[in-house]
Amino acid sequence: MSTIDQRHRQASSDTFTIQWVPCYFQRVEQQLTKPRALKPGDTIGIAAPASPFDREAFDRGIAVLESIGFRVQIPEGLFARNGYLAGSDTERAALLMGLFEDDSIGAIFCARGGFGSMRLLPLLDFDTICSHPKVIVGFSDITALLVAIYNRCSTVTFHGPLVTTLGKGSKQTRSALVDTIASPRPLNLRPHKAIVVNAGKASGPLLGGNLTSLCHLMGTHYEPSFESHLLFLEDRGEAPYRIDRMLSQLRLGGHLDGVAGVILGSFQDCGAVDDVYSVVKDAFSHTGVPILTGFEFGHGTENITIPIGIEAELNTEEGGLRFQEAAVEDTK
Repeated sequence: MSTIDQRHRQASSDTFTIQWVPCYFQRVEQQLTKPRALKPGDTIGIAAPASPFDREAFDRGIAVLESIGFRVQIPEGLFARNGYLAGSDTERAALLMGLFEDDSIGAIFCARGGFGSMRLLPLLDFDTICSHPKVIVGFSDITALLVAIYNRCSTVTFHGPLVTTLGKGSKQTRSALVDTIASPRPLNLRPHKAIVVNAGKASGPLLGGNLTSLCHLMGTHYEPSFESHLLFLEDRGEAPYRIDRMLSQLRLGGHLDGVAGVILGSFQDCGAVDDVYSVVKDAFSHTGVPILTGFEFGHGTENITIPIGIEAELNTEEGGLRFQEAAVEDTK
């Protein structure tokens, strides 16, 4: 039995000792794997990789998923609490791995962000995750999981609403979720209030998410490479100077050099939005790549679902993002 298998099998044991085993990997070029498109009656498993969550908000989100036509499986231990975490690292990792291993589960939705997802990365069996491609949805702190699975498995993951945000999500948020994870048609995203920061056209697979979470992966064995990708970013509660600090870190590390284009979602409670756009423009001044803002994803009321890994074209003249293929595999 491999070391990683031993860690996973012992995850529920009180005597479990975390082994922080180095896991060096960069995403290698391989054929992109798409999870199966969901259909009414499919079962969604709920994971809690990060912080504990409000039960009322959780129940409202579950009701939305059931109203769409999905079954929901709530695994034992989901409501555990360990300070600011939804259970111990081993408990949260075992719960998530159990959902990947269960063939009756068609998709995995994350209950809440907060903090804790990156703590799970050394405890996950990526070989098992790669061999069980499934729709996995979340945002904010869940960015760490989405990016790591895409990098390691070359599997499409989904930056979209959490269970606890879905109940208060707009009608557009819900319809965009279904269009992305259940439809075999390519997406065409056109924000209502698009603002061109840098004009131009670019193409590449999408990669990104929460700026703070992405920065915290840099310098670890799980840091992503943005080279040749369209980078999408969002955040909440970060003043413009802190956004500047994070983008400066990425720029100094050379992580922004190969980016093909930039897409900005909501920067809620981050000060004047024009100041944020100015900071982003400056961060990419050495590349001059196209930058388009105004997309309805992130911590706002509207949070459309974006597939990580799918090739798309960014065109500031048209003011939108056109995907070249569907995000899920049609099994009909």
